[in-house]
Amino acid sequence: MLQGRSRGDGAEPIRLLQVTAFVSTIDRFAMPPMLVAIAHDLGVPLSDIVQAAGAYFLAYGLSQPIWGMVSDRVGRVRTMRWTLMLAGVFALSSGLAWSPLALAVTRGLAGAMFGAAYPSSLIYIGDTVAASVRQRDIARLMVGVAMGTALASVGAGVLAHVSTWRAAFVVTGGSALLVAWLLGHLPEPVLRPRTGPLLAPIRRIARSRMTLLVLLFAFVEGAVLLGVLTLMPPAIESAGSTAAIAGAATGVYGVSVLLCSMLVGRLSKDWHPSRLIAVGGSAAVIAPALLAISQAPFMAVAGAAVMGLAWTAMHSSLQTWATEVMPAERATVVSLFAGNLFVGSAIAAVLVADLAEAGRYTLIFIISAVLAGPLAVGAALARYLWLRPDDMRAP
Repeated sequence: MLQGRSRGDGAEPIRLLQVTAFVSTIDRFAMPPMLVAIAHDLGVPLSDIVQAAGAYFLAYGLSQPIWGMVSDRVGRVRTMRWTLMLAGVFALSSGLAWSPLALAVTRGLAGAMFGAAYPSSLIYIGDTVAASVRQRDIARLMVGVAMGTALASVGAGVLAHVSTWRAAFVVTGGSALLVAWLLGHLPEPVLRPRTGPLLAPIRRIARSRMTLLVLLFAFVEGAVLLGVLTLMPPAIESAGSTAAIAGAATGVYGVSVLLCSMLVGRLSKDWHPSRLIAVGGSAAVIAPALLAISQAPFMAVAGAAVMGLAWTAMHSSLQTWATEVMPAERATVVSLFAGNLFVGSAIAAVLVADLAEAGRYTLIFIISAVLAGPLAVGAALARYLWLRPDDMRAP
């Protein structure tokens, strides 16, 4: 249920949420195509910049459970607006970084603030959209993610090649400030008053085995899917391509997400989520396997296209599951889900930083493909066996 009326002349909430996802995704995916350029400009090893990127993902992930609990107290929209304003400031500061440490600090702070945007959008959909059609709107939200990914992958790489990597953070910072203002037109959901200790939802979640399993799936998915996406551009560059070509090849992922999200939105009406997870999980195995064979641009394009299917089919299904598994604690569960996703990505980035520095991308992608197999099987089987609380009460 929504509080009051939109001041945006009837603008659909999903449109404003798509814009929010679009801008936060641009910032999240702007750095991978520029890793090599940043390392060269600052005169440091690539591993230092990969770790700075890991700091962003770690802060992005760890902050999200906090923002979920905060939004329960102060409101979804208010939380998004204030964090986006601060994210804009820190993103602009990233463009002034003079060392890997300064970059890690400013990107980490930006990530901590941007961490509220996408999970809060998911929670908003969970609060206002019926469970029977929720995956459709989550797939629509992913259109914003797809467009942001494509623009960031191509645009950041081009900026780094023809101008400077610093310009990308000026663009994302300014955009975040603009979106913070636009969200003033988004009506606030009416929430039931929260009482009791702030950490009480965490204790209740810790007693739910199925919720913990969903969170584990998110962690592994982050290590596999986001880990591959983060290292795809430098892997392509290591094969002899420019940053612009690497960014353009990676940008195919965004186009794939855009197209596949429309397909998944339609299939979700008739397919059980476990089928979508199985399809997406299979794609999550195939994509890094292709990249393990070759990091040439043509193979990267194929891998990025398949990765788009993995993200839309498996990830959107797991996200939808996170909104349903404990409805009373939806904000905290969804925030923990998103947090685990990016903590998994950050830990993966740190663990393989030395391998990336040594150019051993084939080994990295083989490891990703091996991890994706158990994730696909386990997540599909668990979702097939799980029943939504409303289904269990049905005669």
